[in-house]
Amino acid sequence: MLLEARDITKAFSTGGKPFPVLEGVNLAVGEGEIVALLGRSGGGKSTLLRILAGLIPPDRGEVRFQGKRVEGPAEGMAMVFQSFALFPWLSVLENVALGLEARGVPKEARLRRAREAIALVGLQGFEEALPKELSGGMKQRVGLARALVVEPLVLLLDEAFSALDPLTAEGLRGDLLDLWQAGRLPARAILLVTHNLEEAVALADRALVLQGSPARIGREIAIPLAHPRDPHHPRFRAVVEEIYQALTLREEVERRLEEEMVRLPSASVEALASLAEALARHGGRADLPVLATEEGLEVDDLFPLLEALELLGFARVERGDAELTPAGTAWASATPEERKIMFGEHLLRQVPLFARLHQAVLERHRVPEERVLARLRQHLPEPEAKRVLAVVREWGRYAGLLGYDDRARVFFVPEQMEEAPEL
Repeated sequence: MLLEARDITKAFSTGGKPFPVLEGVNLAVGEGEIVALLGRSGGGKSTLLRILAGLIPPDRGEVRFQGKRVEGPAEGMAMVFQSFALFPWLSVLENVALGLEARGVPKEARLRRAREAIALVGLQGFEEALPKELSGGMKQRVGLARALVVEPLVLLLDEAFSALDPLTAEGLRGDLLDLWQAGRLPARAILLVTHNLEEAVALADRALVLQGSPARIGREIAIPLAHPRDPHHPRFRAVVEEIYQALTLREEVERRLEEEMVRLPSASVEALASLAEALARHGGRADLPVLATEEGLEVDDLFPLLEALELLGFARVERGDAELTPAGTAWASATPEERKIMFGEHLLRQVPLFARLHQAVLERHRVPEERVLARLRQHLPEPEAKRVLAVVREWGRYAGLLGYDDRARVFFVPEQMEEAPEL
């Protein structure tokens, strides 16, 4: 094994209170394989990748690279990030050579190696170009060359293709796979974090699925498909379906969290209505990969919408399929005014957080936003608490349950709009 994680646990602290992200994560990446790491948005994938690279330490457990414990940035591993992270004032050649300069490689040698890496990723002739003169795909090729120039044994890809348009991303993935299969990459293993399931199945030999909160490796799914892989082949679609099912499984700890109705999914009402209408067009039930493809939704976009529809009692998700409930079918076909009324009724019935806040507003007439945020902070880290608060505002206003004064930052009963505080 080139890279191992043993019982990795990590929590972040907000306001002095720890919020666990990873708990008891174990994985191994062997020579000659590409491994995909998958999980829901905010589920700890990028955190785990940074721990493996030695960029941040775990709270408990250890990372071993070639049998040695990792205690800081590990020489022999390199990462390609989602953001291009290029220095705008440096040329392509200088950006690629920068890592070698930091390692003390003599100028002549680092420039030679940088040119070789640039040629490897197909950018020969652009050595003197500045990042502003490059397209998004070319910038990411520079990022890849910068990682390859240090000749890593393990290449880590953190959503490396997600910032690119689909056609450019497909081309870069194909080029990377060609280099890997031809043995032209210095790396002997690749570990990629992605939210694109088709990307994972197209590239990887196996997929590791993070599940739970805090997250751990809940499933390992082999991808025994020969290259080149046809994304329309039944066996390819079957693996995609299997990963979808693994990602939609919710453990008891997640169910309890949902019962508390604190961690609301990020989902606009407009997007929820659009997805409900799409399900209705399928007769009320649809296969998740098919639904995602037809609606042009990535996993990180689709799952929060499905969670919200489930939360509201408008849909069920089982074994990789989504199905409208009778209430969801009625909501999808209702008039705009009827939809608002139904949405509000289901908010009060299905989401205790809204029921409590609405009752508090009725009793006190005004509830400061900060009081709601303070309650959310008891369960969630600061960024997550603010995100949920934004969902509360949008859903409550749409349903007509909550008024909100942007200047005073208070919630109030909509009928009392005229009595909202003035500054």
